[in-house]
Amino acid sequence: MTATVMHVPVAVGDAVAAGNTLAIVDVMKMEHTIISEVDGVVSDIDIEPGQVVEVGDQLIVIDTSTKVSVPVNAVRTSDETLGSTSGTNPLFEQLKQVDALRTDAARPDAVAKRRSRGQQTARENISQLCDVDSFLEYGGLAVAAQRGQRDLDDLRSKTSADGIITGVGKVDGVAVAMLAVDATVIAGTQGYWHHHKIDRLLEIAKRDDLPVVFFPEGGGGRPYDPDAGNIMTAGLQITSFARLAALSGQVPVVAVVSGRCFAGSAAFAGVADVIIATENANLGMAGPAMIEGGGLGAFTPEQIGPMDVQARNGVVDLIVADDFEAVAAAKQYLGYFTGTIVAGEIDNQELLRDVLPHNRRQTYSMVPIIEALSDGSSWFELRPDFGPAIHTGLAQNGGRTVGIAASNPQHQAGAIGPDEADKAARFFQLCDAHGVPLVSLCDCPGFMVGPDVEERANVRHVSRLFLAGAHLTVPIVGVIVRKAYGLGAMAMLGGNLHVPVATVAWPTGEIGGMGFEGAVALGMKNELAAIDDESDRRQAFDTAVARMYERGSALTSAAHLEFDAVIDPAATRTWIMQSLSAAEPIARGARYIDAW
Repeated sequence: MTATVMHVPVAVGDAVAAGNTLAIVDVMKMEHTIISEVDGVVSDIDIEPGQVVEVGDQLIVIDTSTKVSVPVNAVRTSDETLGSTSGTNPLFEQLKQVDALRTDAARPDAVAKRRSRGQQTARENISQLCDVDSFLEYGGLAVAAQRGQRDLDDLRSKTSADGIITGVGKVDGVAVAMLAVDATVIAGTQGYWHHHKIDRLLEIAKRDDLPVVFFPEGGGGRPYDPDAGNIMTAGLQITSFARLAALSGQVPVVAVVSGRCFAGSAAFAGVADVIIATENANLGMAGPAMIEGGGLGAFTPEQIGPMDVQARNGVVDLIVADDFEAVAAAKQYLGYFTGTIVAGEIDNQELLRDVLPHNRRQTYSMVPIIEALSDGSSWFELRPDFGPAIHTGLAQNGGRTVGIAASNPQHQAGAIGPDEADKAARFFQLCDAHGVPLVSLCDCPGFMVGPDVEERANVRHVSRLFLAGAHLTVPIVGVIVRKAYGLGAMAMLGGNLHVPVATVAWPTGEIGGMGFEGAVALGMKNELAAIDDESDRRQAFDTAVARMYERGSALTSAAHLEFDAVIDPAATRTWIMQSLSAAEPIARGARYIDAW
């Protein structure tokens, strides 16, 4: 190519050796070294600095007829041209210094304050979440958009990474997008570049189908980023919230909440598939300053959205003791979708034959049944304190991730109220979005009834469960453990007893349009009222109930093809595993679950 001569370090008469530099030329703003290929003496130089030379031009002539001895360091060698200069490149040293400002060691006082509250730092959370040396940080050199007001060194020192750590790391060998608000930096407030970093990571997560773990914290938007003032006023065109919400149902999205999480930070948590929070966390759509600014009173942060409130109302899916347990729970949750859960030994299935009390009206815990049907230690319950008449959670069954929805007879006899319906419907949607098959363990006397629940919009809430079941694209297996009454049982099983790929009942199963006792009391009201003797009336009632029970028993109902089979409880795992294996794979679930 055409070049410009920059430097000629040799003169006529100089002895040169192969590898010595003869000239340096500029091509497209880059320096190129012309190197001698032979030993000899420079006999002619046809160029000078500043001269433009073309392809084919003669530059320097070397006479090779005379053997010469080249003095050491007489001219610069090619090794010297390419080799290291003495000392370290100052740019490398500058990078090292700037990188050091991002570490926890650069903010010892802020870290100590965090320790006093029993919290890990944002970087410690990411380090615990990631496989060793797998985290690649994106946008770490960002600083707050305040360059017009503050010195760059000051911004690097006090607004490192603009208060959020973003990047991609491996969790048990699977790539995951990670975002962690660093509350030791400008209180974790969300600034202009802070949001740009979030958008960049969420764009990558969407493009590459990466699960997302978000650690939101702090009070939301930053009130002062003057550099951004020339670009926007209120900043309501920010896309971060919508981008994260759009990922819901596309990839697993987990929010891990610790400390104070208000306003915009709470909005990020709220759109996640699940929220895992520590006991000392506070979560609310407005913090104390915003509440007081709205004229609604003065409150401490601890009064706003404490975990005992957010667990009961279903906002938070899982509460753990501290940050360490929260990160461990997030890793476990991801494992159900990435196929990295390692389960323990399987319980003896024959024990299921004796798990129910002989008295059909006596309550019992469903949890031992769930745990027995799950691969050892793999049951992961979500929202246990919200809508407690139904259990929802993830587990492994034969190495396959399944979602389990199970009646809880110990709370309102397992009847489905507004909260239970919302809880189960949302869980059905979660499993369906990520291709996780469902197992429904039914001991349900129906929907809750009465004026009190109707005041809570019972019709609207319980109907959500039918809507969720009607739109399921994943297979569901139904197991009737004991009661399957009315609309509640139908909704639990996806809409009716024939929606599941298999609906089976234990011998203790009983099926009816409503509870047998209630049906007799309602249907024979006049007949019973006509019996004067209380003992005779009681005997007539019990006889009618026994007749109803015989008609609605599992064996009788199965003979009328209400469902598919009556099974030995010890065979339940086999039915679940084989039914799901026979079901067609769900394509979108294959992104995460290798078993499909």
